[in-house]
Amino acid sequence: MVFPLEQLVEFDENIYEITVAASLRAYQMAKVDDPEIAANQDKVVCAAAKQLFTKRVTYRIEHKD
Repeated sequence: MVFPLEQLVEFDENIYEITVAASLRAYQMAKVDDPEIAANQDKVVCAAAKQLFTKRVTYRIEHKD
């Protein structure tokens, strides 16, 4: 799997959060058969991580009371 390693090394926020966000985004992309996956011939998790690292897709943490 080709993972955006350069972005990962330069990432200075919580790595656990972005890992969870990438997994959830990959699940979303796979469920709707996102055309970006086929167009780029990427793995789903890699495509999701690229979207998060480039801030094309954002995420937020919801705290349950």
